[in-house]
Amino acid sequence: MKPIDHKKVLAERLSARFGRRTVLKGLGAGILTAATAGAPSLVRAQQSGHIKIASIKVIDTLDPHFTGFLSSIQIINNIHNGLLKIAYDGKNVTFEPDLAESWDIEDDKVHVFKLRDGVKFHDGTPCDAEAVKFSLLRVKEGEPKSPHAWKLALLDNIEVVDPLTVKLTFSQPYAFLPVALNGSTGRAGTIVSPAAVQKYGADYGRNPVGTGPFKFVSWKENDAIELEANPDYFEPGLPKLERATFVLMNEASTALAALMSGQIDGMTDCPMQLVDQVEAFPNANLYGEIEGNYTFVGMNCKRGPFDDVNLRRAVAWALDRDTLVKQAYFGRAQKAYTPISPPMTDFFDPDIASSGRGQWYDLEKAKSFRAKAANQGEVEAVYMMAERGPVGTRVAQTVAPMLAEIGIKAKLELVEPATWVKRRNASDFDLYDFEWVADLDPDETLYPEFKSDGAWNFGGWVNTDFDDLCAQAQVELDPAARRALYNKAEDLLMDEAGMADFEHELMSIDDAWRKDTTDAVAAQLRDAGINVKRTILPGSTFWNDWSKYPFSSTN
Repeated sequence: MKPIDHKKVLAERLSARFGRRTVLKGLGAGILTAATAGAPSLVRAQQSGHIKIASIKVIDTLDPHFTGFLSSIQIINNIHNGLLKIAYDGKNVTFEPDLAESWDIEDDKVHVFKLRDGVKFHDGTPCDAEAVKFSLLRVKEGEPKSPHAWKLALLDNIEVVDPLTVKLTFSQPYAFLPVALNGSTGRAGTIVSPAAVQKYGADYGRNPVGTGPFKFVSWKENDAIELEANPDYFEPGLPKLERATFVLMNEASTALAALMSGQIDGMTDCPMQLVDQVEAFPNANLYGEIEGNYTFVGMNCKRGPFDDVNLRRAVAWALDRDTLVKQAYFGRAQKAYTPISPPMTDFFDPDIASSGRGQWYDLEKAKSFRAKAANQGEVEAVYMMAERGPVGTRVAQTVAPMLAEIGIKAKLELVEPATWVKRRNASDFDLYDFEWVADLDPDETLYPEFKSDGAWNFGGWVNTDFDDLCAQAQVELDPAARRALYNKAEDLLMDEAGMADFEHELMSIDDAWRKDTTDAVAAQLRDAGINVKRTILPGSTFWNDWSKYPFSSTN
């Protein structure tokens, strides 16, 4: 049997995922080279304009190594850079150079990154190989432990070859590497100022210092987060804007009123119940489409009553997905059978509805599992909910009567969004619902959320066979083989109802923007050769590219 050339497979797999501005030079000799390498001296942008954006979701921290909230990442992406970055052309997600100028693969486990010369953090300190090493070690083994540490678990050694070259050695070939090392949804590859971390310590998240197009100015609680242009940003001619203000608004209706009156230029999220109003408003554009997401009802497997697998199974089969999509999402979602979502084309099964895999509504099956549960009396459970996310409390209100049909009395408890986050993170709940978004790979869809000791396994479901399957998939380079492993892992999760999965949002992160802002931006993007459609930059993961372009603002 002919041995597999893992180096070749890895190189081809990585090369296939890079964007149009990337120069590919084959195996082991410049797999990735930035388009700006060797370019003329940086042209400084003439910054002007002030964009005001309503942020209506919880922002926990601006420390990229410790957040899992897209609302935070929307701001973090403008302050920091990663070794790589995500690019989207209207059809495909790819990876492109960011702080890395080139990427060489010495063998299937050794990766050498050459950094851009002359890049400095906003505090004036150099962004060099030592800074990269500091950031990666902070994620991998720092204290307190980063929730993104799992992404670098296979990283065995970091060698500073010279001030601008860093060599990473992994224990095995790593299929998830491009996602792990980008500065957006990966977070593990986001580079922070060592001097700032040492200066601010645990308060770094309120005093972030990166290399990005915007510098952090201030964070006024319950008011706004202010950013200003970085005049020394390394991308020629960027940023175009002088200032950006994220106005912290808890009430989406208040944000929409501000959008319509021209007090703000955009909203980073538009709850489903307001979508029709935005679409009817002639001076606004709505952006969004299905992306890497799923929404589920979480159950606390660590304690009663949901430490009973049959009770969890009863919940999973009692959820009427059609009703949830209609009532909670106003039809702007599609039923989910498993967590892996449609944009993951190598892994998603478009025929999953007829495959017999996953979870779906079957009340009789739910009742049969309920009959096997240890507690045959009425079960009372607290359902923690908050006015957060695109649907607020509507999922909980829709689910409660469904649970009543199988003898579970759900006590709906409304809490403030910040309290909701703290209690979820502390596993202080019986039931809750949540949406994981902006996933690019099944590994981040499944592993940290449901691994036995995963950073985001708040429900505490434990299955070591699931852990092993995901670990095998991390180092499997063949997409078909990875898919088979993830299918087996999903089957275990769905069978034991580690959660009850029910939908993929069609407009997961609806961005609402004033037309006088977006029309000018769209023109700039078209000039740059980027396909501009209604679905431009789906999800706020990619929104920050907007802030690099000029626009006509009413503010």
